[in-house]
Amino acid sequence: MQLTYYGHSSFLLQTGGKNIVFDPFIKNNELASEIDFNSIKADFILVSHGHFDHTEDLIELANQTGATVVCSWEIHAWLNKHGITKTHPMNLGGRWVFDFGTVHMVYAAHSSSLPDGTYGGTAAGFVIESDKKVLYYSGDTALTKDMEILGSRFNINHAVLPIGDNFTMGYQDACVASDWIKCNNIIAMHFDTFGFIKINHREVDEYFKQHNKNLSIPAIGKTITL
Repeated sequence: MQLTYYGHSSFLLQTGGKNIVFDPFIKNNELASEIDFNSIKADFILVSHGHFDHTEDLIELANQTGATVVCSWEIHAWLNKHGITKTHPMNLGGRWVFDFGTVHMVYAAHSSSLPDGTYGGTAAGFVIESDKKVLYYSGDTALTKDMEILGSRFNINHAVLPIGDNFTMGYQDACVASDWIKCNNIIAMHFDTFGFIKINHREVDEYFKQHNKNLSIPAIGKTITL
């Protein structure tokens, strides 16, 4: 598995011979100005919820790449109305075996509406089983005891968690989440993009080290081998 950070909560996961993009918000993210949007390749786009900072580039990227969009039923229906019909709707607790591996849609404690105000369904995260590894992408979420279910259900190798606070859990709660999901290899997301979610990198890094966690606060454009 290769994971490339596009900024905010957007990543490219390369696994099972496929390119999978999470929550595309790139073109209007000033911090991601060096990402060449037109060169992004995607076979699948996984959407955790409808907020603009997770979907603003969704329609354009889907048209550009011809990717299959995996999302809630409500986002699927909204996309269909906007001419994007190559979609795979899911809902909480469901799983589907794609050609790159298995995707489980799991609970995220967060709100969800689309940029035009349309209801976006329940916010979600994804657990991906591929290439003999398990990746948990939490989406925007608060700390929730449902994470303990994931820790007992899956052998998670790496987890992508928000640490920016205010709109999601902060880094202290993300550290607790690490315990509950039984995964000490954490990749940070949803930080620094806006004033509300700016973090002190050194403080966050030290906190995770004190709790014997392996935290990556990725630079935009950086690729991590999982």
